[in-house]
Amino acid sequence: MDLLKVGDKVYTVKRDGFADFARYSFSEVERLTKTLAVLKNGVRLVNKPRESFIMEDVGYSVARDYGKHWHKVSLKAIREAQLENAKIRVHEWFEQRTFSLAEKQLIHKQFEELNMLYPKTEEGKIV
Repeated sequence: MDLLKVGDKVYTVKRDGFADFARYSFSEVERLTKTLAVLKNGVRLVNKPRESFIMEDVGYSVARDYGKHWHKVSLKAIREAQLENAKIRVHEWFEQRTFSLAEKQLIHKQFEELNMLYPKTEEGKIV
């Protein structure tokens, strides 16, 4: 387990409840003190790697808030953040829109063509 160095890229994930989307925040280590790594966004991390089973194997605690952890960026984390951000974008788009009848008909027709109008169980029966 390595200490953070200037230039290391790190991330954290926040959720507001179990049903909420995972919201990823990324930053970079800007400077180091004797015991802390200060990120570009102002967050101060204790520069002492710890076992963390939250997102990655190793995490770095936020100074004075040891329940929050940041992790070194990995390709897996970047991909998961991209997928989650796509879900958030779609959700927010639908939340901000009011559909006209013509638009609702287009959506209905698309679902009909994809045979997705009604949810089906594993046995193939309509719920």
